[in-house]
Amino acid sequence: MKKLVSLILALAMLLGVLSFANAEEKTSFNVLSGISALSTGYDGNPVLNEMQEKAGITIKWDAWSDSLGEVVGTRISGNAASKDPIDAFQACGFSNYDLMRYGAAGTFIDLTPYITPEVMPNLSAILEKHPEIKAAITMNDGKIYGLPAGEQMGTAGIGKEKDYSIFAVPQFSMINKVWLDDLGLAVPTTLEELHTALKAFKDNDMSAKIYGNEAGSTIPMSTGFDEWCWGQNIFYAGFGFTNWPNDVCMDLMVGADGKVNFVSDDDGYRAAVTYFHDWYAEGLMDLEMFSQDTNQLIAKCTGGRVGVATWWEINEIMGEHAADYVYLPVLTGPDGTCNVTLRTGGATNAGALSITAQCKDPAKLLGFYDQWYNGEIVMQLQYGPIGVYFTEQDEKGMWKSITDDEAREKYNKSAGELKAQSEVQGPKLILSEYYNEYFYMEDRAMQRLADIYDFWMQYVKDDTVYPMDCVFTEAELDDLDYYRGDFERAVSEYESNWIKNGGPTDAEWEEYKSFLERCGMSTMLEIYQNAYDRYLAAK
Repeated sequence: MKKLVSLILALAMLLGVLSFANAEEKTSFNVLSGISALSTGYDGNPVLNEMQEKAGITIKWDAWSDSLGEVVGTRISGNAASKDPIDAFQACGFSNYDLMRYGAAGTFIDLTPYITPEVMPNLSAILEKHPEIKAAITMNDGKIYGLPAGEQMGTAGIGKEKDYSIFAVPQFSMINKVWLDDLGLAVPTTLEELHTALKAFKDNDMSAKIYGNEAGSTIPMSTGFDEWCWGQNIFYAGFGFTNWPNDVCMDLMVGADGKVNFVSDDDGYRAAVTYFHDWYAEGLMDLEMFSQDTNQLIAKCTGGRVGVATWWEINEIMGEHAADYVYLPVLTGPDGTCNVTLRTGGATNAGALSITAQCKDPAKLLGFYDQWYNGEIVMQLQYGPIGVYFTEQDEKGMWKSITDDEAREKYNKSAGELKAQSEVQGPKLILSEYYNEYFYMEDRAMQRLADIYDFWMQYVKDDTVYPMDCVFTEAELDDLDYYRGDFERAVSEYESNWIKNGGPTDAEWEEYKSFLERCGMSTMLEIYQNAYDRYLAAK
């Protein structure tokens, strides 16, 4: 009996030693990471810990919220000589410029040899299915120095055949249908018809007539000037373009021949600003459009004073009068033109995770990070663990998130606070299809995507977009940084002046184009074209 007990004890000790040895065999890595100030930390994060266990590694987290940039600068400069070097930098905000600089210096390694079905099967499959993501993270030397991050929110996420970004058409125009009906007018389909409606709104003081507001309170149309979702730009479609909020990259149009073009010096642009000056002079466009903020606009709209406005949705801006409004179609111009310049979605961040030259086993560490490209895992890294933020699955296998009431009852926190505590920053790539395969997006986003696909896209003739994910060389970035600010200010100042004061005359137009050249227009256009050509080649 004693022998049996001794044997059992010896076996137990041996198993314990072996178990300890196996634990010791786990490769340990040092990762410096950005972190939200609201996070409870990464050491006790159950999702991260389970992923480490699966990858057979342990991670020593050095997470920073405040002073992250300063810490990164100090650690990265002395990493090669450090006794305890950083193996990877996560969520540290590296730009493409940084990646190129540190990659060329040998600080960051090229990840291309590791992005394979053997080492990173999840990411490899994504890049094969989404070549545009691969193009976005491939630097101009053909190497990849950082893993991708980004959140796609497109129509594929609500089951549509084609995937259009939620940002594709930022401005939805709307009109008061009750006012139109009272005047015996149909919903306009052309700019001329809209002009007629706006004039009727003003002449009949519809705000006072229908809602009982003070006499003279009617504002036929109110928007901001070149603002994101509440500008006047959607109406430029009648002249062949929509330049949205005068962002140079977003103002670019790509033709069927692949040629990139600024609209800012086109004849259609000149025609548009000339045309809308007449509306402004007639008092049909809000005289405060160049100075008002969103609070002022919303106050006017919810107060029942505005006939036509632009916003992301009707309900939010029109308040209790929302039921009286309908969306306007994209209106054709004086010569029958109607064309919307689509916007691309959110950019892919190529600098979410970089491996340093001091890392002894990049393949092992990247095996851990490949798990971040699993849909069910990334949803937990973004929002919170299953069993905490995601409470149950429906009959389709889609995860339902916790409600505010449930979160307050169970955790004494809102759902948003719960998310903020659990969210992990890093190479999270949330694809549009995840919203149709793993978890639901919020109701408002789903409705906006349905509006884009079912209503607005019928007016789009060409869905080519200039991608935000184009990669630029260091020299190109330097040139863009040098010219871009002056160029954008020039376009904005001339445009606002012409709408307010009239013009441009032939002489003013030629002087304007010459000034844009002095602001680097041709140089920037060549840069954007070259970057686009490289993007297509990488894609």
